[in-house]
Amino acid sequence: MTATVDREHLLSSVEMAHFVSHGAFALQAVVPEEMNERAIEVLDAGIPGYPYGTPLDTAFPTGTFVRELLDLPAIAGAVQSLVGPDPVIDHHAVHIRPPRGGEAQNMHGDAILDTRTDAFDMQLMYYPREVTLEQGGTLSVPGTHLRRINQTGIGRYQNLAGQTRLTCPAGTVVFLHHGIWHGGRRNDSDVARYMFKIRFNPTVRQLRLWNTDDIDDPAVVETLRTSFGWTNANEGRLELVNRAKLWRVLTGDQLFDIDNYLTREQLRPQFVAPGATDVRLGSNATAGGWGL
Repeated sequence: MTATVDREHLLSSVEMAHFVSHGAFALQAVVPEEMNERAIEVLDAGIPGYPYGTPLDTAFPTGTFVRELLDLPAIAGAVQSLVGPDPVIDHHAVHIRPPRGGEAQNMHGDAILDTRTDAFDMQLMYYPREVTLEQGGTLSVPGTHLRRINQTGIGRYQNLAGQTRLTCPAGTVVFLHHGIWHGGRRNDSDVARYMFKIRFNPTVRQLRLWNTDDIDDPAVVETLRTSFGWTNANEGRLELVNRAKLWRVLTGDQLFDIDNYLTREQLRPQFVAPGATDVRLGSNATAGGWGL
């Protein structure tokens, strides 16, 4: 996706803050109905796989249905805002739940325990047909993406406070942080449920890739403070720290904080008070003039 995306189609700072706090951002009914109708035939036929790390332009060149989907201005803007230009493909998959078929997945994350704190992968999920509650939809737990787990390590949990079930109109595209806790549900309807997923790896620093015109809008911090049913007072404070860390990565603002929780965590003064002995310098050395 080397083409420049018009600034008006990039996510705003408030929308990026929503992604950071929720771990997801949705564009409702963004795909035209004509494309949704064509998508069913394309997904039924299957979409060829590509090796890990294949450039997006190689996997989905101009003229393919997927490239047409990704070139829709709002979708292109969201992809660039989250992972930047020229991402590579981690993997992609077509998921079709037949009528009255399929079992509910265990809750899981789509990765091994991921220790990165300065980058994240993004997953795009496209729903060409309406998803109703009877059709199951994707279960997810907003705000869990920064609580690192190892794949199905949380599989024994069946219900968590604040979890949501995705219901949406046809043509909806959802963008997920790769670490969010989720699981596909059974389809108890008489209509097949379709979903196409792509996981993107960034190839550039995810630094101010969106429209930052509203970066100082008070709604940014207010959105970053969003709480969920599973976050009690103590857990909620930890999430404020996790979000502040990610926001610093995304903005480059190393002084950003929410209610000073991250600032307290990083408070490690190095100056030794006058008259105090610094054992690192030896018993005869005092630190009055040492700014260590």
